[in-house]
Amino acid sequence: MPPFAQTEIDRRLPTGEQIFLDHVGHFVRAADAASRALARAGFAPTPPSIQVNPDVAVGTQLTGTGNVTAMFARGYIEVLFKTADTVLGREFDAALARYAGVHLAAFAVAGAQSAHARLKTDGFRVRPLVTMQRPVETEAGDDVAAFTIARVEPDVMPEGRIQMLTHHTEAAVWQPRWLAHPNSAIGLIDVVIAVADIGEAAARFARFTGHAAVAVAGGAMLRLDRGGVLLLTRDALAELAPEASPNALPFMAGYAIGVRSLAAAEAAMEGGDLEWRAFEDGIAASFPSELGEGVWFFVEDATALPWRR
Repeated sequence: MPPFAQTEIDRRLPTGEQIFLDHVGHFVRAADAASRALARAGFAPTPPSIQVNPDVAVGTQLTGTGNVTAMFARGYIEVLFKTADTVLGREFDAALARYAGVHLAAFAVAGAQSAHARLKTDGFRVRPLVTMQRPVETEAGDDVAAFTIARVEPDVMPEGRIQMLTHHTEAAVWQPRWLAHPNSAIGLIDVVIAVADIGEAAARFARFTGHAAVAVAGGAMLRLDRGGVLLLTRDALAELAPEASPNALPFMAGYAIGVRSLAAAEAAMEGGDLEWRAFEDGIAASFPSELGEGVWFFVEDATALPWRR
């Protein structure tokens, strides 16, 4: 059975007005150590790359961050590290000073420009559209991964770097050789965020994504065309994931990943000497310290997630 609910779209990229949870991003201090930590957990990380903004007026500019990814058939994990003292690099430093771990949730849309305009119309303070790219190696030679990103000002979405993007180079990003993982991961499902005010955050995320929030035990859930966002109180997070104990809110506590084989995921956690526990039809595992604070939820079927039952 696929890890996505039957009501969700099982496609890599959205079309029309669809919106997917595309990827989540860890902010880390050491790229090499984080990459090794991903491998310990049974992921197959890509080589690191440095992100740039192409600008015909002044030439290619460093964005301030680089990344390593773990690519799935649907969605991916990004691990970000600092490369330059830019505005984005300084924002990265500020987030990392709060905690190392997940600070980014990116939603894929077919048209970042129209999404950017909608956000502005809906009252969000937006930054100018950004065209970003990073070099990638393919089996056929060097290539470029290119994106257009719609961002809001950092204080507008205090949970982290919450953004929308449009992929322009699907084949360069989702290379078949990077999609097979020892832990059998095949898809990103939901991101879990602890917030101080469920009502306010739920209403804001509903405006941001264009999808309604529904009440769940201890919080609210936004179901997108693929994937979703779970917002929880501190107490509800402590009950769901005692491994994730935030010093302050808001806190991106972790995310759910669909796997082909729960046994393979368990074997990867054991082999990587990681802390994990079982829940009904799934397992929860603490991030290795090199990836920061937080927890993974691995399931073969999205309906096994406690908040989707």
